[in-house]
Amino acid sequence: MDVLSDVVAVLRTGRPSSNRTSVDVRWQVPFEAYDGAGFHILLRGNCSLLGDFAEPIRLGVGDVVLLPHGAAHALAGDGTELLCGKYRLDRSRAHPLLGDLPEIIHLPATVGRHPELRSAIDLLGAEVEADRSGRDAVVSGLLDLLLVYMLRAWLDDNPGVGWSAALADPAVAGALHAIHDDPARPWTVPELAALVGQSRATLARRFAALVGQPPMAYLTWWRMTRAARLLRDSDAPLSAIARQVGYESPFAFSHAFKRLFGQSPNQYRLSEVL
Repeated sequence: MDVLSDVVAVLRTGRPSSNRTSVDVRWQVPFEAYDGAGFHILLRGNCSLLGDFAEPIRLGVGDVVLLPHGAAHALAGDGTELLCGKYRLDRSRAHPLLGDLPEIIHLPATVGRHPELRSAIDLLGAEVEADRSGRDAVVSGLLDLLLVYMLRAWLDDNPGVGWSAALADPAVAGALHAIHDDPARPWTVPELAALVGQSRATLARRFAALVGQPPMAYLTWWRMTRAARLLRDSDAPLSAIARQVGYESPFAFSHAFKRLFGQSPNQYRLSEVL
């Protein structure tokens, strides 16, 4: 698994939703703060995004706006058609990559930029309006795809900012991919350093500077984050989950989990069910 795919898989919860709206009069609609992420795509007409977080953003046809933290905002337009959607995100295990994102990600419709994103928008817009067999499954899959493409577009456009810098650094990105690909492996900093062709000290320094924590601290955090998802989404026994995240002993796993989450794995699983 690559880092971005893992981040989306762990954060996403429930089913995403989307709708296509056409308005032929002057209008303004407020959107309350949302415990997730939302997006708007202008398909026709004129529209502005309003909010307390920035100056109004004028949207052109084809422009995409992602609000990764679910900030309250409003849209105002005149003779517009919009494709809008939202994702429910689990903030209890928010990945730092998400925390690095600004309140608003504005992706203008520039010719030749992010062709995969444009293709996904076209497909989603057609499916949202269609009444065909399999529509719900197709729309849900396209929404997940669209979220990845929106995040990827922002990372590509901001290569020196936060986590995008970490993913653009060959050594740090290589270490991150190794951790995400096999989190149960008993990684050490020397092993990761050898894998990416760096000295132990150099990798440790660059990793901490770009990721925000040392390699082993990130490994532990990611293991517990995956464990929390498994506890919520499966009925696998504690011993099996412990092995999947790199712990031979359920006791050692429970101790590490409680240190991070403030409750035992069984207590966490029960609270998620309730």
